[in-house]
Amino acid sequence: MSWTLTEDHLEDLARGAAVLGTGGGGDPYVGRLLVREAIREHGPVTVLDPDDLDDDALVVPTAQMGAPTVVHEKLPNGSEPELALRALEKHLGAKADATMPIECGGINSMIPLVVGARLRLPVVDADGMGRAFPELQMETFGVYGVPGSPMGIAGERGETTLIDTGADNRRMEWLARGVTIRLGGVAHIAEYSMRGADVKRTAVPRTLSLALSVGRAIRLAREENADPVAALATALGDTLYSHLRVLFRGKVSDVERRTEEGFARGRAAAVSFDGEHKLEILFQNENLVALVDGDVRCLVPDLICVLEADSAEPITTETLRYGQRVIVVGISTPPLMRTPEALATFGPAAFGLAHDFVPVEVVS
Repeated sequence: MSWTLTEDHLEDLARGAAVLGTGGGGDPYVGRLLVREAIREHGPVTVLDPDDLDDDALVVPTAQMGAPTVVHEKLPNGSEPELALRALEKHLGAKADATMPIECGGINSMIPLVVGARLRLPVVDADGMGRAFPELQMETFGVYGVPGSPMGIAGERGETTLIDTGADNRRMEWLARGVTIRLGGVAHIAEYSMRGADVKRTAVPRTLSLALSVGRAIRLAREENADPVAALATALGDTLYSHLRVLFRGKVSDVERRTEEGFARGRAAAVSFDGEHKLEILFQNENLVALVDGDVRCLVPDLICVLEADSAEPITTETLRYGQRVIVVGISTPPLMRTPEALATFGPAAFGLAHDFVPVEVVS
């Protein structure tokens, strides 16, 4: 069912998007402020259920790309994704009927809502990652046959450019990453333009609604002095993300983080509260693998979410700090993201990890 998003939804939506972003997807707080201002100036946003989308409708996803750490110092002004969309529309010779997230994490759940409010476009309740991934070819859209290019890119000073690599989404990512680096490490994009029928075939459905539900469940549990992690598990139980497992409880003991080649890369370590067990998480914008005492407990594309121990507030990779008390949970991804074709695109080997994928619900 389609619904109307207002300012009152934003805090819960941002929290839930940060959970689903598995540490990445950009700063949800910045995204929330951008959407709030767009709604105050232009009015609420229609969130369109995929089932309500015409098969012939032109849908153009919009997003931010770059290293999440850069956004803390280089805040967007809000017009950049609109510029990217307009550049792509001009190239295509057609107007978008709707926009959509490319991923459901952090700021990139919010960028299409900014575009939707500013341009009075509906935003489709679906995305192409079912979480957040660091590279543009890592989309269910591309896995199931939708080319990412032509794509539009816009910078904070009004610069726009177009990239067209045909069906080669990996080369599109490589070129777009270079442009983004030269724009200062962050840019805004419009890509993977497709018809409504392709959205229904290739997208992970209703992830905006899911993020809202997840964020609300955590908030209500805290208000009722209940266990927010248990509330999160319950909220996910009858969705495509049905399995949640607590992987670790402890204190962050070390964080190594660097910005290189347009990504935030690094590792985080933690020690259990009793001092007997150790956690290591490797990340590239998003958390990729969680090891406890050297054994894999959760692995990309399943979600590895670091939560504040008492409140279950999600902690992104750029805000991980020494001394934080955390609960780390693993969440299963939808079947659409576990096929052989999907794992070839965004499974462990795509990140150079030497581990075979094992679903979080069956890891011993």
